[in-house]
Amino acid sequence: MNKLTAISLFTGAGGMDIGFEKAGFEILWANELDVDASKTYTQNHPSTKTVVGDINNCIPMLSEYRGADIVFGGPPCQGFSVAGKMDPNDGRSKLIFSFLKAVEIVQPKVFVMENVKALAKLDKWANVRAEYFDQASKLGYTCYAYVLNATDYGVPQKRERVFFVGIKDDLFFGDQIRALIEKQKCNTPTIRELLTPLGKAGSKNNPKTCTAKITYATNPVMRQSPYAGMMFNGMGRPINLDSFANTLPASMGGNKTPIIDEDYLFDNTKNNWIEDYHNQLKHGYKPEFGEAPTRLRRLTIKEAALIQTFPEDYVFCGKKSAIYRQIGNAVPCKLAEVVARAVYEYLHK
Repeated sequence: MNKLTAISLFTGAGGMDIGFEKAGFEILWANELDVDASKTYTQNHPSTKTVVGDINNCIPMLSEYRGADIVFGGPPCQGFSVAGKMDPNDGRSKLIFSFLKAVEIVQPKVFVMENVKALAKLDKWANVRAEYFDQASKLGYTCYAYVLNATDYGVPQKRERVFFVGIKDDLFFGDQIRALIEKQKCNTPTIRELLTPLGKAGSKNNPKTCTAKITYATNPVMRQSPYAGMMFNGMGRPINLDSFANTLPASMGGNKTPIIDEDYLFDNTKNNWIEDYHNQLKHGYKPEFGEAPTRLRRLTIKEAALIQTFPEDYVFCGKKSAIYRQIGNAVPCKLAEVVARAVYEYLHK
């Protein structure tokens, strides 16, 4: 089938774009505010015209691309996220309407906007949702919201996101798009299965990038699971190697970077140190401040990118903290691809 043309907004490092390209879309134009993320994007997508700057200043440029088949993107979610302050006056929360201004100019057949689950589900944002659907309708688009869990679609990360899909002059596509999405559900590798082939941290194929020390919390915050709470100082939590990672944050790079038990990763016959330590704490052990065993270390950049399902040869630009931020902010490539394939197949019917 022929390729369809696309406009990418709030592009970041290109997580959504990878998914849409794999689904058969040709990306003509992209926009990103962050300079480091823009460099990453242009390094990996040299044929796309990339404009760096505030979306509100760049929207008029899109008149040149009127009639492109699709507009997609993931506006900043911090204003809506339960992990943030959920401030309705956060300027970033208004960018979902900037997205619709771009749609108004391009007049695509379809648009896809990604954001946090809270925007689709919480009563706090009911008025925002209603306004979004109303503005889309006035532009001639029927819009449906699809909340997806990345672990259902090949991404080993507990990351729930909403995708708002709007199609012009089409009232009844909602169930069909949902069916096209759900038929792509698949088995997802565990963190152990995903990361073991990379090799140990510090090896040529898996450089050891985060050097933040892991120290015991003298007043640990306990939860039922050893992979929640805070047994160590900082916000970095251990990853369950035989399951999926929690949502990777954009604040990785220091002591908020998730923790890996290196020995247990490469030899599951060894004791699970994390679960053993959690059990000791549950039974009254009082920790003292000090460094954790050297078998514990932080998630590397290469590992974080793989968990977000970036291609292994994807090139990231910028300092270490900037790269971790780009990875954490990205839409998982495979999750974007699932939505893109559903839309692509629907448009070709």
